[in-house]
Amino acid sequence: MLSDSTPIATLPTADPARARKFYEETLGLTPLREEVGGIMYTCGDGQLFVYQSEYAGTNKATAVTFSVSEDRFDAEVDALRKKGITFQTFEYEGMEWKDDVMVSEGMKAVWFNDPDGNILNVSTESA
Repeated sequence: MLSDSTPIATLPTADPARARKFYEETLGLTPLREEVGGIMYTCGDGQLFVYQSEYAGTNKATAVTFSVSEDRFDAEVDALRKKGITFQTFEYEGMEWKDDVMVSEGMKAVWFNDPDGNILNVSTESA
């Protein structure tokens, strides 16, 4: 069944060259291979496929979460800020914000957009 399969996050882009620059230069991802219509990246034990689509940026919810250890979180957030990433904040019960970082019991997280408006998240690993 599917529970034995590894999912691949899939994100649309209207401009593959712009997306490639963002994912490689800003986020530091390494391309695994180019495929028909897009490019596959390796991220930890998972993969991210970025492909051309007229529907890029139409999802208004978190599309991809990058889970990092708590001891790496602050460094990852600082590196993204240095690359010009701005983080989103929003109202949600139980969430507190400190310097655009969501802090709740046992978790820290930030949300931001890629150039197409896809919403990405970096958060500490769940216990």
